[in-house]
Amino acid sequence: MIPSFLQFYGGYAYHGSTFEQAYRCYPASFFDKPHLEGGDKVIMPPSALDRLASLHIEYPMLFELHNDSTQRISHCGVLEFVAEEGMIIMPYWMMQNMLLQEGDTVRVKNATLPKGTYVKLQPHTTDFLDISNPKAILEKTLRNFSCLTTGDSIMVAYNNKQYYIDIVETKPASAVSIIETDCEVDFAPPLDYKEPEKPQQPTIPARKAPAEGLYLAS
Repeated sequence: MIPSFLQFYGGYAYHGSTFEQAYRCYPASFFDKPHLEGGDKVIMPPSALDRLASLHIEYPMLFELHNDSTQRISHCGVLEFVAEEGMIIMPYWMMQNMLLQEGDTVRVKNATLPKGTYVKLQPHTTDFLDISNPKAILEKTLRNFSCLTTGDSIMVAYNNKQYYIDIVETKPASAVSIIETDCEVDFAPPLDYKEPEKPQQPTIPARKAPAEGLYLAS
């Protein structure tokens, strides 16, 4: 007998108003979807949209991602529902965060995240700070993001180069929504940053005073 709180839908199992399903994950490059790499959105199959609609999940839809084999957790948004059934298409940098390989299983669950008020970021390399306006580039990139998760590394593409940035801290929770929110952004020194060495003061040898009582003969 099926418990009343457990509903079955097309081979999926759902608890109450929760969407939860396991998919095989593949990177965006496998499906000629390079634009996915510039944000945190995934592509899911049409059946997911059918079920989410029936659950009256609020927009924008946010999801919690689980890699059960490594206990990695992250969060994402969804761009569209055109993937093959049983499959999810993800940005490659997100798969790297989750320690996922092509064809691995990832568990996807709908999530509600608080609006972010504070984010602390740490570039991997100092050359990110050398670009003409790193703050503007970052703001433009984050417009393609739905949420941020503490411990993740996001990828910022600029001038045919990829820069990786760690999410060091988020408030008021370890995962936050950044859609239509005023969020304070703080930077930690890049991972490869080294304190400039202080110039050493040259040591001046002390002058020897002439010995008393000693005279050179003329």
